[in-house]
Amino acid sequence: MLILGLESSCDETAAALVDGDRVILSHRLAGQEAAHRPYGGVVPEIAARAHVEALGPLIAGALADAGKTLADIDAVAATAGPGLIGGVMVGLLMAKGLALSANKPLVAVNHLEGHALSPRLADPTLAFPYLLLLVSGGHCQLLLVEGVGRYRRLATTIDDAAGEAFDKTAKLLGLGFPGGPAVERTALLGDATAVPLPRPLLGSTEPHFSFAGLKSAVLRARDSGRYRAEDIAAAFQQAVVDCLIDRTRRALASAQGATALVVAGGVAANGAVRTALEALAHDHGLRFSAPPLWLCTDNAAMIAWAGVERFQAGLTDPLDTPARPRWPLDPSAEAVRGAGVKA
Repeated sequence: MLILGLESSCDETAAALVDGDRVILSHRLAGQEAAHRPYGGVVPEIAARAHVEALGPLIAGALADAGKTLADIDAVAATAGPGLIGGVMVGLLMAKGLALSANKPLVAVNHLEGHALSPRLADPTLAFPYLLLLVSGGHCQLLLVEGVGRYRRLATTIDDAAGEAFDKTAKLLGLGFPGGPAVERTALLGDATAVPLPRPLLGSTEPHFSFAGLKSAVLRARDSGRYRAEDIAAAFQQAVVDCLIDRTRRALASAQGATALVVAGGVAANGAVRTALEALAHDHGLRFSAPPLWLCTDNAAMIAWAGVERFQAGLTDPLDTPARPRWPLDPSAEAVRGAGVKA
């Protein structure tokens, strides 16, 4: 089995070929950091135009790298949401055109499912069910992954995602873009105990996350003039880690049958987060699994792999499948309080 995967949900344009034996035959990626850096964050219109320019050459390059043509693939998989709608439309429309012209099935992939299944691409022994902490710039959720297309949401954010908080903190401290890696590097030079920052919902019986108050506390610490940027970054990172561990520990009590604790998404590349989660898994007698760092951030290999898993399960999609800016993995999950929920 050979699947062509396309990713364009935010500011990374990517194409990859992955087979059913978990071999990544090729992967091409074009980043947009230089285009967005002057604005301190992703500008949707700029991102969509960059996807249009980059996607065709990336697909051609990925096919050439693997020595394959469209005739050799079994299906075309593409992110169909959630994400910035302009970028999602670019990738999905390209996938539809390729599928139609080559007479191949289309697999419309939920970007979150791409992250949720990415650890299985790198870890052939990772079996269902597992507890997943999906933590990225737009999402912060705990999910029981029971199988392909079968996800039970145990917790989500009631306001902002952890990755968004990292990006905002980097912007407040003038650390540059992208924010997550910048905060992590700066935190290595600081004292995490030097700045008193809150741990929202720590110890709460409510299962969800909250990071809006933490962002506000970072702003107040900066404006006070009393603390070094390095110490604020270190204290912020430790506060996020404490919140993630506390909430994940609570979810473990509801994750009956889980054989592993898994982390995925852009924030999963953070070393402090990974180390703390690995220790938590060990304390609960669970194995810990995380994708390689490059598979944590947005990429097409995870979309192609999700395409493999869905195609093997007989799940393909019609050509009129819409692009979706919001697309929950667990549509049956109860709504939570808060107006800024990232579904």
